[in-house]
Amino acid sequence: MKKLIALFAAIVLVSGLSSTLKAQTTAYAPTSATVITPISIAKGVDMNFGTLAVSATLAGTVILAPDNSRTTGGALGVTLPNIKGTVAAAQFTVSGLAGSTYSITLPTTPLTITDPVSTKTMTVSNFTSNPTPTGILTGGSQTINVGATLNVAAAQTAGAYTNATGFAVTVNYN
Repeated sequence: MKKLIALFAAIVLVSGLSSTLKAQTTAYAPTSATVITPISIAKGVDMNFGTLAVSATLAGTVILAPDNSRTTGGALGVTLPNIKGTVAAAQFTVSGLAGSTYSITLPTTPLTITDPVSTKTMTVSNFTSNPTPTGILTGGSQTINVGATLNVAAAQTAGAYTNATGFAVTVNYN
């Protein structure tokens, strides 16, 4: 009887050990990543406010909309003559993964433009875009048009004001 109990205890002990050893198991999860086309932006058209006339006593503004229309504002010290010259909102092409949305970041600080002859300056501020503040890459690309406000001083010196560096427009996938 003692042997039978010892044998039975040994069987229970071995059974318990084998079930403990079989309680541990391992599973594996495959891992992957998808790299999409990087978003990019390229300038197509430079911004140009066109020709304007100024008052000797009043300051003013020229507001260039993203659709290439322009109006005056401020203290009305600016006139837009019939000979308007080249008027163009800046234009950029954004490219990337078709169907993706992206955010548009426009300048928040004024840009200074300078007449190289007189060294006089004006500022460009209040940048606006179409689309804004986000776009969608239908077919993998989209055009962004950017307008702004030109701030003109009273008796602003005549000249061809420029900033060769220009301003930055930044795009990022959402």
